[in-house]
Amino acid sequence: MEHTSVMLQQCIDALNIKADGIYVDGTLGRAGHASRILEKLTSGKLYGFDLDQQALEESRAKLENISSNFELIYSNFADMKQQLQLRNVDKVDGILLDLGVSSPQFDDPDRGFSYRYDSRLDMRMDQNQTLDAYTIVNSYGFNDLVRILREYGEEKNAVSIARKIEQARAEKPIETTGQLVEIIRSALPAKILNKKGHPAKQTFQALRIEVNHELDNLKRVIDDALDLLNSGGRLAIITFHSLEDEIVKKAFKSAAANEQIDKRIPVKASEIKQSDFVLVNKKVIVADEEELVKNHRSHSAKLRVIERR
Repeated sequence: MEHTSVMLQQCIDALNIKADGIYVDGTLGRAGHASRILEKLTSGKLYGFDLDQQALEESRAKLENISSNFELIYSNFADMKQQLQLRNVDKVDGILLDLGVSSPQFDDPDRGFSYRYDSRLDMRMDQNQTLDAYTIVNSYGFNDLVRILREYGEEKNAVSIARKIEQARAEKPIETTGQLVEIIRSALPAKILNKKGHPAKQTFQALRIEVNHELDNLKRVIDDALDLLNSGGRLAIITFHSLEDEIVKKAFKSAAANEQIDKRIPVKASEIKQSDFVLVNKKVIVADEEELVKNHRSHSAKLRVIERR
């Protein structure tokens, strides 16, 4: 399935692109957003980050048809600041992070991201890293399994699922996504199994986040990304679940907060130190009705944008 970029026009509008600006797509994927950014640049430059070698190769071919004003970097976006500094880039005019897993990754059975296919447990964004879902499922202790299912999957039945995983792997290793789905089903009560939605969704989300250190990397990149922005530069982040959105929401709110002064102290408003940042959208941006109909992956997407004054 071809990947459809979520909230494409809203992201381009949010970045307020200047033709001579420097922009970063921290989650290149299949270059849906990057292509539109590059089209708007004349003397500017685009840097694209991704850990998926196949995505980088496919995106390079796509972007070369538009312009040569780009560089693709095989690296985690959490190392964005360091990687840009190696290229003598200290400030940029806009950064975009789309935190969703791309359709080609989900739809490739060999990648092991989806519970819709029976394939080897994997879930690595970076195929060169060691840690994968197989390792977690077969070697993490009971308490660690419960922790990640609760924290990253918000799974209420974490204890019973972890117990069933422990019992199953004692007999033989759990090799595939299909085996794991059946184990999850066996751990859940009928009232959960009869609900709308796949019973393995939260467990698979938790494993993917743990494999790829997604929340830790998000926390790392936000401070660096804010520091990289020029005056008038913007950081736009699309999240797809509440854990990500809460991290972004809190970080942006903190960055945009003005100095807090005790109300009992007589200070003029002009003397209160103003934040270097301002929220571009006080209310979160979501997909419009047309996109919701055409692209089901846009339903959970939320876009937040912040600008350096």
